[in-house]
Amino acid sequence: MPFTPPPAFTTRPTLQGTFGMSASTHWLATASAQAVLERGGNAFDAAVAGAFVLHVVEPHLNGPGGDMTGIFHAAGSSGPRVLMGQGSAPAGATAEHYLEAGLDLVPGSGALATAVPAAVDAWLLLLAEHGTWELADVLEFAIGYARGGHQALPRVSATIESVRELFLEHWPTSAELWLVDGKTPAPGAILTNEAYARTLDRLVAAGADLPGSGDRVARIEAARHAWSDGFVAEAAADFVRGPHRHSSGTDHAGVIAREDFAGFRASTEEAVTLEFRGVTIAKTGAWGQGPALLQTLQILSGFADHEIDPSTADGAHRIIEAQKLAYADREAYYGDHEVPLDVLLSEEYAAERRSLIGERASTEFRPGTIPGHTPFVPPLRTEYRPPALAAGDVAVGVGEPTVTKAGVTKGDTCHIDVVDRWGNMVAATPSGGWLQSSPAIPELGFCLGSRLQMTWLEPGGPSTLTPGKRPRTTLTPTLVLRDGEPVLALGSPGGDQQDQWQLLFLLRVLVGGYTQQEAIDAPALHTTAVPESFWPRTWTPAGVVVEDRLGDDVIEALEARGHRVTRAGDWALGRLSSVGRDPQTGALSAAANARGAQGYAAGR
Repeated sequence: MPFTPPPAFTTRPTLQGTFGMSASTHWLATASAQAVLERGGNAFDAAVAGAFVLHVVEPHLNGPGGDMTGIFHAAGSSGPRVLMGQGSAPAGATAEHYLEAGLDLVPGSGALATAVPAAVDAWLLLLAEHGTWELADVLEFAIGYARGGHQALPRVSATIESVRELFLEHWPTSAELWLVDGKTPAPGAILTNEAYARTLDRLVAAGADLPGSGDRVARIEAARHAWSDGFVAEAAADFVRGPHRHSSGTDHAGVIAREDFAGFRASTEEAVTLEFRGVTIAKTGAWGQGPALLQTLQILSGFADHEIDPSTADGAHRIIEAQKLAYADREAYYGDHEVPLDVLLSEEYAAERRSLIGERASTEFRPGTIPGHTPFVPPLRTEYRPPALAAGDVAVGVGEPTVTKAGVTKGDTCHIDVVDRWGNMVAATPSGGWLQSSPAIPELGFCLGSRLQMTWLEPGGPSTLTPGKRPRTTLTPTLVLRDGEPVLALGSPGGDQQDQWQLLFLLRVLVGGYTQQEAIDAPALHTTAVPESFWPRTWTPAGVVVEDRLGDDVIEALEARGHRVTRAGDWALGRLSSVGRDPQTGALSAAANARGAQGYAAGR
């Protein structure tokens, strides 16, 4: 039986060229990255420029106070590297402190959910070690859009409207930044953020007095110190000392201090890899969810090509069940500590897990057994209401604004991919620090993130809240290599769905022979039968969300197998973008998601 061929229609072409390619979740970031390539910058210069633009034009999806992970391959290097921009828990973020405050979950919004902001430091590290441009030139695009303005996306307006009452009643600094006379800016309205433009100006100025072109790296390092040891750390730590409303419905002060900023530095590290169908898939370590994709691929590797076709009922069922097994292991074992990936990614372990896939949808939480390790079983709640909220109250400004169980898309994270003519390639997923994460810091023009909501307050878990440890992030870009050379960089926003949607892309490209755009456009699905990484951390046993274009026959067959299917609409799931390169010819390619009319690829 052949793999389902792609539809004849695609929303855009897969772009082709030889000079350089950029793709992201917003056309202004894509255009900015491509402009850097056109002016002689490399892929790393371009990615950094585009990323800072994303902070400005997608403030509901990411911000300077958030986090990021990237994966890249520098031309001529020995292998892929992970850019680690996930901050750790502050020294004062102890489980006891939260429990004593009457909390049973880390809130989804408010400064108690703040990990050390790491995105800016990580981008500056990439620029220093692998870029070629001066910081002032890279930040010119973001400063221009922050000071001169840009048109508000409809989803930006919708997000602001959803938290308008929160801003007016509890977060006055956010109201001052994002509302106009107490009203939500309309879609298309010109948004400016002078305070953030001044923050970027001050980062540039931190190294401006260092002379000579040879001090480019020193100027970037001066900006990093201004961030972590200087005015940014000082303003942020001082501001969150004031109690403010959290998603719990109660008021608390933050615990992050200047020393927490000063104690963190972004870094690079080796990627975790897996061989699948003749290529190497590279991901972050198990301090993120990246290896769950590798585990899923290892489980699916034991099936024939046509048996893992996402467009068929049998293939979709196997994919869903394999993901549920891998994500149960994510909950049970992943965290900022030594994780037995040698076992979790082994063929023998995958065979054991594969044998659990039956004809019916499982409703159980089934982590595997690893000698010497006790699997952590998190609270398995199907619904949750904070004790402090009265009946009828709604918690707002919480979690990641992603796909709800009903299939409603409220927003996501961001993503950017760049490849240049020299063979440098990077995929990165910035997130956190959304405008709805916590109150805006007036002096800085942004708020802090809420990534600690991905930790548990229960003792003994691999991701139990622990000072100095990173929360197990969902941010998970992907690099694909053939014979040691990078051929694809990709990623997607979407919280727990990020790797699920990337899995569909990889199966359709690597197994089904789809082009990048064909794979991005193809019908998507994902499971919700896993405890959510974001507040309020609930799950739906046997839950599946699908695009209607998957087809009535496939959807009905999944329901007949016991899957609790939610139809999300024809074009609702997946936020992928990608770039590619053929090492033999130097030909480049790119594609981006059309859903939401926001993501674009560009290149030549």
